[in-house]
Amino acid sequence: MPFRPNPPKSSPPDPNQQSISGTVESVVYHNDETGYTVCTLTIPNKKSRLHPEKYTVVGSCATIWEGEELHAEGAWIRHPQHGLQFQATAITCITPTSTEGIKRYLSSGMIKGIGPKYAERIVAKFGERTLEVIDKQSARLREVEGIGEMRRRMIKESWTEQAGIREIMIFLQSHKIGTAKASRIYRRYGADSIAVVKSNPYRLSSDVWGIGFKTADAIALSVGIPRDSEIRARAGILYTLQSEAEEGGHCFSIDADLILHAQELLGISVEILTAALENQIQVGTIVKEENRIYLRDLYQAEKRVAEKLQRLQETPVNYPPIKTDAAIAWAENQMHIKLAPSQYQALANALRSKVSIITGGPGVGKTTIVRALTEIFSARKLKVLLAAPTGRAAKRMSEATGMPAQTLHRLLKYNPQEGKFTYNAENPMEGDCFILDETSMMDIRLTDQFLQALKNTVTLILVGDIDQLPSVGPGNVLRDLIASDVIPYCRLNTIFRQDNSGLIVRNAHHVNNGERFEIKPDREDSDFYFIETGEPEKILDRAVRLMTERIPHKFHFDPLTEVQVLTPMRKNLLGYENLNAVIQATINPTGPSLVRGMTHFRERDRVMQLRNNYDKEVFNGDVGTIQKVNEEERILVVLFDGRPVVYQQNELDELILAYACSIHKSQGSEYPAVIVLLHTQHFKLLQRNLLYTAITRGKRLCIVVGSSKAVGIAIKANQVRERRTTLQQRLNPSRQ
Repeated sequence: MPFRPNPPKSSPPDPNQQSISGTVESVVYHNDETGYTVCTLTIPNKKSRLHPEKYTVVGSCATIWEGEELHAEGAWIRHPQHGLQFQATAITCITPTSTEGIKRYLSSGMIKGIGPKYAERIVAKFGERTLEVIDKQSARLREVEGIGEMRRRMIKESWTEQAGIREIMIFLQSHKIGTAKASRIYRRYGADSIAVVKSNPYRLSSDVWGIGFKTADAIALSVGIPRDSEIRARAGILYTLQSEAEEGGHCFSIDADLILHAQELLGISVEILTAALENQIQVGTIVKEENRIYLRDLYQAEKRVAEKLQRLQETPVNYPPIKTDAAIAWAENQMHIKLAPSQYQALANALRSKVSIITGGPGVGKTTIVRALTEIFSARKLKVLLAAPTGRAAKRMSEATGMPAQTLHRLLKYNPQEGKFTYNAENPMEGDCFILDETSMMDIRLTDQFLQALKNTVTLILVGDIDQLPSVGPGNVLRDLIASDVIPYCRLNTIFRQDNSGLIVRNAHHVNNGERFEIKPDREDSDFYFIETGEPEKILDRAVRLMTERIPHKFHFDPLTEVQVLTPMRKNLLGYENLNAVIQATINPTGPSLVRGMTHFRERDRVMQLRNNYDKEVFNGDVGTIQKVNEEERILVVLFDGRPVVYQQNELDELILAYACSIHKSQGSEYPAVIVLLHTQHFKLLQRNLLYTAITRGKRLCIVVGSSKAVGIAIKANQVRERRTTLQQRLNPSRQ
């Protein structure tokens, strides 16, 4: 850790001393998740008031702020790198009492609305009674210059929240729960937090984002819930089902497998688990169909999707029939193009069918067909709505057609007050024709929510690439719809788009066909390059230099906004966590920042949202740029597609740096330039559809950096991992 404490002003203390007390001078490091803390402590010098002693304290505590008085128990050690420090086994932070301590405490940023300037004014006004005034007489804060009613209210609310958070954090720290998770628990349950945790900690894994079953289980055991209790067995069964949905994309589990996996997780008897499973079936949390076990919402989603698609196909449209051949001829004339036979067939299929699918890889003419459809429908005065799962995909759709396109979440209009979408089965959307792009990304839940919001009279056209990675969430919707053979579809294979040298498109198809890359001679310009690099350290160095130096110099792309690094993994040297830290240190190393854990969020940083936040209208996978950081107010502003969104300090767990991201997270996005990293350390994830998806994210430039062996493994591995779903059979029972 790159810090060095100030040397002692006097002789070192007795190495056998077991306690130390003083004022927190600075917080060198604090991990929100684990509570691990390094701070500098100022201790009064008995010999000289002008020269207090300063020492480094290392230990764990729930929260810590500059200016607090701290008491630590432990032992003195001499670190080989950092010298003398106090290794604390227990740390107690005490509200400061001196005016100087209070000033530092309030200047630390813990209270919204108070920075160094206001801390100085408030303490000058109220002295040692400052904290008492804030706590019990906050109206008097308006006596301070510059503090109006709005700021006074902000200060009081933040003070109250911090008091509550500290109480819950101290309680949870005893159960080894970090600051960030404790803060989320407090935001969810407020004053009831400790009572909820004591009575049923398993609620945390379903109610609080970022807290999984294993964390909840550790709390449960530490508060005295028996290992073989029914409540633990029920929670373990649910978690096992949920993890199979989230990690494997499955909609159901086989009953015997479910019990076996739950037993491995919990270490309790089959009899207790079987009884817990039966209980969950009886209360309706879980549904059993033959030997298949579903989470109730996934079972209902599959059934509703199949039933809705059938109703859509059976219900006539409410507009006069379109003469297909004449309409296509008109569109060709209007767009000054001549459609290829495969495109003509796909367009005719979409015009004749109530529900249809257009699938194919890059450059095969899907966008041309969508443009023709919008021209024809619009000419008939029909209301056409365009949508896609992600903001970037919707933006591309809009640019290609000249018509507005929205994300599905915005199309359905989530209502935070009611906790549901505005448009649903009871309140369907107005429209005649709906065209959805990037449907390979749609999981069964989102598909269900969208379809329920459609009137049965609409025409629905689904566009997507079946060879890309499947959705992150459960289900395999696009594949299941095509495999059912009840939804008319056309698969396009002929490449029409040849941008410049066109190697991105051609190599995507080469990979999809199990073939090696096509590479131009070194001296020729191209849109696709492969750089053979075997060692992970060299791959990392190459990627950073490409992003920050070579690509901007040769191709004139802005590394902050136009170059994206893609990698299969999160962890390890070539995982996106480490890549983001290294890239940020290279291209955006300084400036105002807010810190969460070991991550500094700075102005100009590229960031990604990690969860759906309907209040902010920002969704999982959305990428933005930090426009402003206010260190005093502890807030930052992120621009998402030009729209500013404000994040408080305690909301930073929803963001990560996004100079690099996983290939899965890049689905639905397209970047001017991508750098794809592949190495054999990614062995378990190397698949043909992974590499294919990565290459097709590049619009004008794709550079693959890695080993030929890893590329070869990925191209050969074409065994699409099975996802347990029953949508195909529900659509067409004869396919069972």
